[in-house]
Amino acid sequence: MKKYDIVALGELLIDFTEYGVSEQGNPVWEANPGGAPCNVLAMMKRLGKSAAFIGKIGNDVYGRQLESAVKEVGIDPAGLVFDNEVHTTLAVVHKLPNGDRDFSFYRNPGADVMLTEDEIDYSLLSSTKVFHFGTLSMTHEGVEQATKAAVKAAKLSGALVSFDPNFRPPLWNSEQKMLEAAVWGMGVCDILKISDNEIDLLTGEKDIEKAVAIIRHDYPNIRLLCVTMGGEGSYCSYKDMLVFVPAFLVNTVETTGAGDTYGACVLNYVVDHGIEALTEDNLREMMTFAGAAAALVTTRKGALRVMPTLEEIEKTIASK
Repeated sequence: MKKYDIVALGELLIDFTEYGVSEQGNPVWEANPGGAPCNVLAMMKRLGKSAAFIGKIGNDVYGRQLESAVKEVGIDPAGLVFDNEVHTTLAVVHKLPNGDRDFSFYRNPGADVMLTEDEIDYSLLSSTKVFHFGTLSMTHEGVEQATKAAVKAAKLSGALVSFDPNFRPPLWNSEQKMLEAAVWGMGVCDILKISDNEIDLLTGEKDIEKAVAIIRHDYPNIRLLCVTMGGEGSYCSYKDMLVFVPAFLVNTVETTGAGDTYGACVLNYVVDHGIEALTEDNLREMMTFAGAAAALVTTRKGALRVMPTLEEIEKTIASK
């Protein structure tokens, strides 16, 4: 028996999100705990799963806020490391008219990229059913080596490996380096959650079905592939099946954490049902649940602390 349903490694940071204007007319920002890997963990915790995080934060006021938030939502902080020299990574999130986001990062460096291979608690990796990571823990050489060491340890322990490219071009020295990191991740994962713009960039194919076929051909190691398309819905490819489920229509406040929420619900379903013998009905059930959860989180500011409950998700599905 494994102690954890999921362990994730990566960035844990503060997302400054717009919160109106002051009496003087200046923009006001709310400091929300964020970072894609911990968003995934927070959603799985909301659904009753056990989770632990591996990552680095600054020994500063924001780092302590993040540690508190991780503990508050029930994520085991055993793999959390503090940096006494480099500050916690910050991101300013600007909402675009269509509800999407534009990011300004303060990470040159930020504490999350200072994680080293010898700072990883490998006991967490030998004790988990699923290990999850993204490309943002591969933007700098030291943390890249730490990420690859963690993936290797997780695979050796028999864990399923989940990967979400989660492209943020401003954080990379070049687009080529970003794509190389994604190619490496796709080559080692069992489960891939990817967005429509990311799969387009990686395959050069705007037609999702054709793009999925390219990924499945080039990366036969991927057992379950999910493509999210925002308000248009999502595709999942499994064995010889390709299933589409439309999105839930909601009044979007911001889209922070939507993809992470969707991916977490997919992983939650795999933990509950396995990955060996899913049916088309299974896929539709999984995708509908994930889509409802992702839609709900877009109606709220932030992500990590405001993940939807099982009751809220089921109510949303029932009302469709």
